[in-house]
Amino acid sequence: MDSVDRKIIDALRRNGRATYAELGRLVGLSASAVHERVGKLEATGVIVGYHAVVDPQSVGLGVTALVGINLTDTADDEAVADALGGLPEVESCYAVAGDDTFVVKVRVATVDNLEHTLGRLRRLDGVARTRTTVVLSTRFEGRPNTAAE
Repeated sequence: MDSVDRKIIDALRRNGRATYAELGRLVGLSASAVHERVGKLEATGVIVGYHAVVDPQSVGLGVTALVGINLTDTADDEAVADALGGLPEVESCYAVAGDDTFVVKVRVATVDNLEHTLGRLRRLDGVARTRTTVVLSTRFEGRPNTAAE
């Protein structure tokens, strides 16, 4: 991967709907050359997908919480991660160093829904306890990282 590939990736992270012609103008290549590069980035797993960024409030998900999950001594990390992946309220799951095994981001409509979701999380086989931080406001999220050069 060279600096042109990094510029293409940066542009796509900012606007995943950019055309090959637009990308080509940004990086100084033809649309067909950009198309070939993007294809290689996809084929090698550098670009793993494209998605729409949706405002959670506008789709009725007004409560966000970060939940630290501590496992029992006999828990299977992969089995717990799979179970967490089966909960639609869990938007992201991170295996972390420190006191918790996982930290998950949960989005729900109401605090009552959060309480119900936390009960479901605590009942998962292998979960010893949870620790919840409710998000009051989001300053920024999903920001493209352009620091790697």
